[in-house]
Amino acid sequence: MADQQALDEVVEFTSGLIRIDTTNRGGGDCRERPAAEYAAERLAGAGLEPVLLERTPGRTNVVARIEGTDPSADALLVHGHLDVVPAEAADWSVHPFSGEVRDGVVWGRGAVDMKNMDAMILAVVRAWARQGVRPRRDLVIAFTADEEASAEDGSGFLADRHPELFEGCTEGISESGAFTFHDGAGRHIYPIAAGERGTGWLRLTARGRAGHGSKVNRENAVTRLAAAVTRIGDHEWPLRLTPTVRAALTELAALYGFEPDFGDVDSLLEKLGPAAELVEATVRNSANPTMLDAGYKVNVIPGEAVAFVDGRYLPGGEEEFTATLDRLTGPDVDWEFHHREVALQAPVDGPTFARMRAAVQEFAPEGHVVPYCMSGGTDAKQFSRLGITGYGFAPLKLPEGYDYQSLFHGVDERVPVEALHFGVRVLDRFLRTA
Repeated sequence: MADQQALDEVVEFTSGLIRIDTTNRGGGDCRERPAAEYAAERLAGAGLEPVLLERTPGRTNVVARIEGTDPSADALLVHGHLDVVPAEAADWSVHPFSGEVRDGVVWGRGAVDMKNMDAMILAVVRAWARQGVRPRRDLVIAFTADEEASAEDGSGFLADRHPELFEGCTEGISESGAFTFHDGAGRHIYPIAAGERGTGWLRLTARGRAGHGSKVNRENAVTRLAAAVTRIGDHEWPLRLTPTVRAALTELAALYGFEPDFGDVDSLLEKLGPAAELVEATVRNSANPTMLDAGYKVNVIPGEAVAFVDGRYLPGGEEEFTATLDRLTGPDVDWEFHHREVALQAPVDGPTFARMRAAVQEFAPEGHVVPYCMSGGTDAKQFSRLGITGYGFAPLKLPEGYDYQSLFHGVDERVPVEALHFGVRVLDRFLRTA
């Protein structure tokens, strides 16, 4: 059981990591090294031998291994990223890098994504050192750079250049799962991630005939691009149920007392009410236009126009995704993957998922654990190159009215102290037996 010092330290470490500004603006504009050194120092204080690794100066990753008691068991990867998305201080109630603890809540960028989990990992590992605890299987602890952009300096670099550090790892846990989802009717649902949609960030390029803005131009690159972007934004993707999403719908339907009709998924989602939020983004592929870039002067028709699209595809859905984009962009617009990563799926009927479920239910007996698929992606994508099956398991017990998912990349990101305490207890319980 996690001791009082572990409960104190998880708050201290969450706050301390938040105060280290690791804003990732993309394009290499980030420096995680101070946070990596912070984590490494605390791992070393627990008797471990962390290594710091960089592809690019300042973009630092930390890896350490804890030997388990069963040398025949497969190793488990426990990982969290150190970088965060930008935050505009003027929009916040408190400074986003203050790490302020106020009224039982830790405030700041990274409080839920995901310096809270980083702090939980550190607190548990240090508690074990004090108590002489060893897990059943080897644990590889990794804190990564660059998750909020391409992961090229983080998990991608580690998987490609340092696979030996993850020898024996067959499964991993990281963000984002085992948090309380309140359905508004008194039910406490704890979704554990057992899948991720693939990432397909796209660059669209329309070319045409440059010319004067006052002249007729049937080959206007901006017009061609706008038409393609509109078709993509208006497209209704067909329903596709993966095994993870089907399992989620089956368990949610049982919780609400009805048999799921997979022939009419939209009606099924309506019956789930607010709980539909856990699955509705993962029953289809998606493509959302997000950026436009064209022209340099109002009276000049540019010869080229560019757009970016955030595309996501389900496991097994990449071929359909690419074929659909070919059709929607049409003959006058070219497209390419600006960033591309695989979709993931993990078993929900095996011993690891069962142990995660049991750990949550020990400390939240009123809770209902269900599997779900993340609409976005994590570092589990890159680690999957090493044959590591990833789960989202960063436990938090949250009060009613606390919209956890909206705080990812949102204003006034924060996490209750009690939620961190719950997370340490659950993570400790799971990792001891995993």
